[in-house]
Amino acid sequence: MNKTTRYLNSTWFRVSPLTQRGQNAFFRSRTMASSAALQLVQWKEPKKSAAAFGMSMLVLVSVATLSVISVVSYLLLACLCVTITFRVYKSVIQAIQKSDEGHPFRSLLQRDISVSSESIRQLADQTLIHLNWFTCQGRRLLLVEDLVDSLKLAAVMWVMTYIGAVFNGVTILIIADVISFTTPLIYQKKKWSKQEWMKRIWSKQKWPNRIWSKQKWSKQKLPKRKQTLQQHGQPMQ
Repeated sequence: MNKTTRYLNSTWFRVSPLTQRGQNAFFRSRTMASSAALQLVQWKEPKKSAAAFGMSMLVLVSVATLSVISVVSYLLLACLCVTITFRVYKSVIQAIQKSDEGHPFRSLLQRDISVSSESIRQLADQTLIHLNWFTCQGRRLLLVEDLVDSLKLAAVMWVMTYIGAVFNGVTILIIADVISFTTPLIYQKKKWSKQEWMKRIWSKQKWPNRIWSKQKWSKQKLPKRKQTLQQHGQPMQ
């Protein structure tokens, strides 16, 4: 029995039927979130992808240059400036036109954004599962249950010390954000079809053509050689 089977059969991973239902709902929501993230990264909708990329870069660069408190304060101030300006503009338009359209954000204010107890329970169940897995893995690696895995962890941490000396966490996040948004876009613009790619590969390789021409020449010459040997009464080698 391997380590994964022992872990799955252990009491750490045993969950109730309610927890299993929470896992299924969590996995469904995570699948939907991952598909939406893939659509943003692959630029299926350029406007939304550009807005997400711009906002993520703005937040990360702001966190890299300013404190987190300043970034949150500036973001909230910018949001309030936009909403207050729009509210005043709509109020002036309604006063001039003498219309009674009501609050411009009525639909958003009436939307239910309260968090249900079921969502909290699902999140708590998933957090508990990941926390138990992390504690088990940490205990196994730090107490050297498997020497090879512990040495791998030590090697990774040693490499991370050099990375941390050059980059900080925010810089790595900025690089990852740029790579995740630009790589699919470059790939879509530069990608080749499979047939064109195979054609280019085979055109660069000259030896298959040489082998094919040599086999074709030998097949053409073999009947003539056989006929000549039969005329002279010599056996064919």
